[in-house]
Amino acid sequence: MIRILIADDHAIVRKGIQQILSEGFPDSEIGEVANAEAMISKIMESEWDVVISDLSMPGRSGLEAIPQIKQINPKLPVLIMSIHSEDHYAIRVLKAGGSGYLSKDLAPDELVTAVKRVLTGKKYITANVAEKLASMVDKDDDKPLHQMLSDREFTVLQLLGSGKSLSEIAESMILSINTVSTYRSRILVKMNLKNNTDITLYCIENKLM
Repeated sequence: MIRILIADDHAIVRKGIQQILSEGFPDSEIGEVANAEAMISKIMESEWDVVISDLSMPGRSGLEAIPQIKQINPKLPVLIMSIHSEDHYAIRVLKAGGSGYLSKDLAPDELVTAVKRVLTGKKYITANVAEKLASMVDKDDDKPLHQMLSDREFTVLQLLGSGKSLSEIAESMILSINTVSTYRSRILVKMNLKNNTDITLYCIENKLM
C-alpha cells in the first residue's frame, strides 16, 4: 500500500488531487493537510511514500519546506504542484531537493505518471525543464538576475511586481512588515534596481507574473 500526503491550503484542490490519486492508486492511503507546518508534523509522525505539496501556501511555501523534509527523511520524494509557470520554479524545486514540479493544469493527465516516476527514485521533469537545465550548464554566466535571489526573495519580488504593498505581502506570507522590507532592500541591491517601479518593469520584461 502506498501512503501519499497532500499539502494544499484549498480543500477543494486537495479533494480533486485525492480523487485523481485514488483512481490511479486504488489501494493507496491518502492524508491531507492545509499548510507546510502541518505537513512537516505529519512527516515527523509517520512514514509516507511520497509528498505532494502546493508551492504557495500561507506562511512557509512548499518549496521552502523541502530542505526540512529532506532532513527528516532524505529519501522521501517531494512533488511540488502549482498554478505558476514551471519556467520560474521547476529548477528551484530541483535544486532544493524536490523530485519534480507539476503544473496544476496538467494534474488530471500527468499526476499519476509523475507520482509513479518519483516513487522509483527518479525526477519528474518536462522536456522544457530538461532543456533549461542543459542550457544552464553552458550559460551559467548569463543567467537572469532574479536567479541570484533566494526562494523567499523571489516570492517577494513577484508580489512586489504585481503591485502588492509591504503590508499585503507580510499578511500573505505571515511575516512582519520589517522582515518584508528587509527582503525588498536585498532584492534592490542584488538586482541593482532603485524602486518598486523598476521591480514591476523587470517582472513584466522577464514574464515573472
